[in-house]
Amino acid sequence: MSEASISIEYAMEKASGPHFSGFRTPTATSVSSTTFSDANVPREPFVIGVSGGTASGKTTVCDMIIQQLHDHRVVLVNQDSFYRGLNSEELKRVHEYNFDHPDAFDTEQLLECIKKLKIGHSVQVPVYDFKLHRRSSDSFRQVNASDVIILEGILVFHDQRVRNLMNMKIFVDADADVRLARRIRRDTVERGRDVNSVLEQYAKFVKPAFDDFVLPSKKYADVIIPRGGDNHVAIDLIVQHIRTKLGQHDLCKIYPNVYVIQSTFQIRGMHTLIRDRDISKHDFVFYSDRLIRLVVEHGLGHLPFTEKQVVTPTATVYTGVDFCKKLCGVSIVRR
Repeated sequence: MSEASISIEYAMEKASGPHFSGFRTPTATSVSSTTFSDANVPREPFVIGVSGGTASGKTTVCDMIIQQLHDHRVVLVNQDSFYRGLNSEELKRVHEYNFDHPDAFDTEQLLECIKKLKIGHSVQVPVYDFKLHRRSSDSFRQVNASDVIILEGILVFHDQRVRNLMNMKIFVDADADVRLARRIRRDTVERGRDVNSVLEQYAKFVKPAFDDFVLPSKKYADVIIPRGGDNHVAIDLIVQHIRTKLGQHDLCKIYPNVYVIQSTFQIRGMHTLIRDRDISKHDFVFYSDRLIRLVVEHGLGHLPFTEKQVVTPTATVYTGVDFCKKLCGVSIVRR
């Protein structure tokens, strides 16, 4: 694997962290870097934010992720659906309206929508007409709770409250000339605009808004994908990471009291060694014992304890802890 691929995968592993699927981060006093599931904590979907400049390929990236996650329920929520409808005065001067400014979106409604989806409720997403610049008054898009929620839009990283709802943040990067060409084609074909109006809007609103709001939000991204949908390596790594997280989620739903040790490169390396059919008997036993030792150490960390004082061989008093229960055995469940 190339150095770039490793850095992307490491960034993704750091991005979603142990808070996914109701996992709780260990306290500061915990020695182990592990996570565990609480049976009383509701399971939450994996929320992915996808941002980038206009026509950077965000929708293509989202579609590719959805296609590869065909064995899981995935829903796509577009920030464009939450444009505010223009009033009569704004419609008269529609060419002076900045659709790329944060104030053009109903962020409060977007927040409410994602929060409901995270707790398992269905929502009705508005349908926005880009030719009339209004929301449809009699139709909505029904979105049901799913394993993965993808929130896509140019300014989904701008508001901290929206960012805090995400488990992973992806920024799709593309050359400015490529984005402009795509925008001209999209707006003339799909939104009924002429080339001159598209270029005027781009120079007056789109480019300044990108520099002021979109580009600065790039720093919040956990993963940056150059070339958008053409970067198959990055998208494959993202999908692999999501599948890993969803697999942990399913395991915890089957076994509500299970404790999942967070995957590290050390653990993955030892799993790779013991699964190699060419490994020697000595190495197989050595690395298997090492893995079992990590499981036992993690199990001991969850036993209740009380303080206890003992006298050392040098006649000094040492204050330590005494386990309240004895460890009878450890069960290892393979997925």
